[in-house]
Amino acid sequence: MINGKMIIVSAPSGAGKTTIVNSVLKNFSQLEFSISACSRQKRKHETDGKDYYFLTPAEFRSKIDNNEFLEWEEVYPGSYYGTLKSEVNRIWSKGKHIIFDVDVVGGMNIKKQYPARSLALFVKPPDMKTLEKRLRNRNTENPKSLKKRLEKAAFEMTFENEFDISLVNDNIDKAVNDVSKHIQKFLEKNKK
Repeated sequence: MINGKMIIVSAPSGAGKTTIVNSVLKNFSQLEFSISACSRQKRKHETDGKDYYFLTPAEFRSKIDNNEFLEWEEVYPGSYYGTLKSEVNRIWSKGKHIIFDVDVVGGMNIKKQYPARSLALFVKPPDMKTLEKRLRNRNTENPKSLKKRLEKAAFEMTFENEFDISLVNDNIDKAVNDVSKHIQKFLEKNKK
């Protein structure tokens, strides 16, 4: 798609970005989800090629060396996440706009490469206590990984002002509605 646009939804882990993106996708047929690549283990409910492209750390590093990523990050030692350039091309070739569910650094990196073609939305929790509660309720973290996620979230919150729009997710329905309104406005901008 020559005029393809990018919607970037970024947030600290547990702020609700995936829930928001999944809900928004139901309302916008012109959007398609960009499937990220990662080197972590697949969780029980996840499907390769739908939730993520699951790669080994060696496969991920090989793709880095071959310049196959639009953006990537070693989120934790040996744990890589990124967006394959082939994924962007796949979606644009279908005539759709892209919606990304990416971490804060990844979102900023995409925005820097496509400043005019992207809308970068930062979703934040009402406060750190709420975020900690959400992460605990997932039952996917041990005390050590929970501590790491909370430290990373505190760091990521410092980048809020780098994004086009910042929203608080204290009510999921309201957050989905707010994000949808911003997306609609952005997609209609410069439309011929």
